[in-house]
Amino acid sequence: MTYIGKDIETAVALLENNKVIAIPTETVYGLAGNALNPCVVNKIYEIKKRPLTNPLIIHLHDTIHINKYVKNIPAIAKKLAEHFWPGALTLLLPKNHLIPDIVTAGLPHVAIRIPSHPTTIKLLRQLDFPLAAPSANPFGYISPTTAEHVKKQLFGKIFYILDGGPCTLGLESTIVGFDNDTPVIYRVGSISPEAIKKIAGKVEINNKHTARPISSGMLPSHYAPHTPLYLTNNVDELLKTVSRSGTGILAFKNLCPVIVEKNQEVLSASGNLDEAAHNLYKALHQLDSLKLDRIIAERVPNVGIGIAINDRLERAANKK
Repeated sequence: MTYIGKDIETAVALLENNKVIAIPTETVYGLAGNALNPCVVNKIYEIKKRPLTNPLIIHLHDTIHINKYVKNIPAIAKKLAEHFWPGALTLLLPKNHLIPDIVTAGLPHVAIRIPSHPTTIKLLRQLDFPLAAPSANPFGYISPTTAEHVKKQLFGKIFYILDGGPCTLGLESTIVGFDNDTPVIYRVGSISPEAIKKIAGKVEINNKHTARPISSGMLPSHYAPHTPLYLTNNVDELLKTVSRSGTGILAFKNLCPVIVEKNQEVLSASGNLDEAAHNLYKALHQLDSLKLDRIIAERVPNVGIGIAINDRLERAANKK
């Protein structure tokens, strides 16, 4: 059985007994366990069916604990942390011996984040170890933004889901590494490249599809529904080439007049990209539950957080 609850003490007890549970964050729900215990971390990989070559993110509750797990923190990393933490920024920093190699997939850097979700912070404050926590879903599938999403996907595989309500952001963190004093974005996310550049003065993006990822979210196929997804700039034109029956639409602003409304999801009727990001995974889960023949997704404006939305849709479309 898998239970949903709001008792932090239950979550603490399970984690201290080397169990893996699901936890809320402001980005997506995470599949969490003791990051310092290789056996627990291995359970996370097994539950998700995640390749051991795909590194994890560890979560802490305060910046003062970071020095315990890394060799050094570049000055520009400190500057970004001061501005964006707690929040949806993950930093790649040189790990020390306390972080097991299984967490980083054998790479020399560890991905670290301080989340802003109040429930998660309360939980982390009661633990003597950081939590490794990738998204709480089967590897490659749509990320969960509610406790019910987790239960549906991982029922029977974990005992407890700590319910913190719907995720406020609904899109994964931005992962940033460093080339000397230049921030390099390896996964676009809830914090836009423009926001990083505003603080750092410069930024590069290196999120190319790769079979040997430097960080989470870099594989060519990811975030995908079971239903085949097709990404387009022009929904009407693509509809001319497929049967309307069995077709679902993931639209940015407007419903498609030739598809029944129950088979459509609109990310933001007002055209707000933050709202679109918040609704993205919820909408994909809903369309996937209809068991349609295909989903046609419309690209959003490729600015701000829209860059991350399009990235997720492009990787989801690569599953076909």
